[in-house]
Amino acid sequence: MTEHYLSLAGTGYQLSAILHQATATTGVLLIVGGPQYRVGSHRQFVKLSRYLAAHSIPSMRLDTAGMGDSSGSKAAFYQQTADIELAIDAFFQQCPHLTQVVLWGLCDAASAILIKLNRPDPRISGVILLNPWVRQQKSHAKTMLKHYYLKRLLSRQFWHKALSGGLALRRSLGSFWQTLQASKTHTDATPAQLTVTEQNYVAAMLSGWQQFNGKVLLISSGNDLTAQEFLQLCADTPAWGKCLQAAGHCHISDASHTFSTALWREQVEQQSYNFVQTIN
Repeated sequence: MTEHYLSLAGTGYQLSAILHQATATTGVLLIVGGPQYRVGSHRQFVKLSRYLAAHSIPSMRLDTAGMGDSSGSKAAFYQQTADIELAIDAFFQQCPHLTQVVLWGLCDAASAILIKLNRPDPRISGVILLNPWVRQQKSHAKTMLKHYYLKRLLSRQFWHKALSGGLALRRSLGSFWQTLQASKTHTDATPAQLTVTEQNYVAAMLSGWQQFNGKVLLISSGNDLTAQEFLQLCADTPAWGKCLQAAGHCHISDASHTFSTALWREQVEQQSYNFVQTIN
């Protein structure tokens, strides 16, 4: 197994990546999500890359600008398309036997991948999305009502605290009321524009998915509000639901957001490997 460090020259900054060499002609590019490092939470990205390499699949783990060992200012996830494109080019240069690549991302990295698909690249044959980030006021409020407040109202512990005076009931009711009102807020669909912003990034994600001709695998966690918010969006919005219906979907019912046990991590590894095999 061969791993080595790469420094990729961006416009005024350097991106850091780790390349895992292997013989297959389909590679996997792992994009870092959130304020972390290409190693990933509980070394998830390292372990996944080594698992893939042990099964002959090359991979590259990327720190986007301002992340981990990469220089430059940290860009918002909806502004990472140029970094992803730079990494794809470098991956193919370093592994000239590659014919196609799968993009892999967790949370806002999954969102960044869908946004990138608005600029098509025939080398991208598939994407693996884990718990994509689609946080908006209305969708988050709906998720909180369904998966947080409902559970609390049905909890014996909640009512014991409320009746015994151990709960700030007025504050809790106020929070519930604000969430209920937010869930009713009307939000118009914003068409994807040339410049993606915090206000229209969810529409840009949908646009990228709709025009992608490759395969898609969604891996979602059962014990994660980010995943529930994404699945709720797909249930509530026909265009999102249509995209999800056309994709593969693996739901790991008890998993946390980052698949933080050996069992959940191994399930992600196996699902990722199986998906790449369907493309090879």
